[in-house]
Amino acid sequence: MIIAAIIVAADQYTKHVIATTFLPEESRIVIPHVVYLTYVQNTHGAFGLFGSHPLLLAAFASAVLIGFFLWYRSTGSAGMTTHIAFGLILGGAIGNIADRMRLSYVVDFIDFRWWPVFNVADSAISIGVVLLLIRMLIHDKKALPAQ
Repeated sequence: MIIAAIIVAADQYTKHVIATTFLPEESRIVIPHVVYLTYVQNTHGAFGLFGSHPLLLAAFASAVLIGFFLWYRSTGSAGMTTHIAFGLILGGAIGNIADRMRLSYVVDFIDFRWWPVFNVADSAISIGVVLLLIRMLIHDKKALPAQ
């Protein structure tokens, strides 16, 4: 769970820096025409979806996280990739749930201009899910009987 703690710390720190040095909707160039920092107070779910009810969104995210945790525990001897993936997902979820509970919105700030603005927690969740999918595909491929 060290990975989850690192993600929560990095997520909350970067959000704090943005929220204390930017005005809402303020944007600054990091790499011209590529990456910007834009302070967004996201009251919706992932990618601006699922409405704007912070307690409902936090409850839904918590329920998904609990379900995922139960699945993770049932895998027993999960490999290193699964442990890393779960740590990334757990840390990201905790970071965003903490924002919703404390602020009623999530602080987003990484902006490519062609994708919804996101944060460290969102990145960790996405990377964790991709790692799990790769792990499942490799595991399923190995589990297929030889023909």
